Amino acid sequence: MGIEIERKFLVQGDSWRSKATATPYRQGYILATKERVVRVRIAGDQAYITIKGESVGIGRAEYEYPIPVTDATELLDTLCDRPQIEKVRHCLASGDLVWEIDEFHGENQGLIMAEVELPNADYPLQLPDWIREEVTQDPRYYNAYLSKHPYQTWGISS
Repeated sequence: MGIEIERKFLVQGDSWRSKATATPYRQGYILATKERVVRVRIAGDQAYITIKGESVGIGRAEYEYPIPVTDATELLDTLCDRPQIEKVRHCLASGDLVWEIDEFHGENQGLIMAEVELPNADYPLQLPDWIREEVTQDPRYYNAYLSKHPYQTWGISS
């Protein structure tokens, strides 16, 4: 079983942009509950179906499998809930970790969030200066939640 251990943060400023590589993402959810998520994602020219379990602390079970882009497009167009998540993921290597900075578009425009996957829950993490507050434990910042309750409807500004 794969275990995803990650922390999420809000982002401030633009100092990270020049060092990061960017990939467009489109993703949708066939199922999104507290206990389990089934996600379809197109990332650049690759596609995946992912099954995730319920979060326990900063970890949760995760199974991800590549699928043909044509299948992912069909699933997104026919079976996934609306609205879907549109974003550009900027990847930035820092030591032995890779920060993924998601710049959301569409109905989540204005939200920029960074996440980093850790080798274990106790991993000592040094935060870059462009990190704002941690939102790991706030379920509003899960992409599955954002697909049902878009950021632009929250009535807050970033």
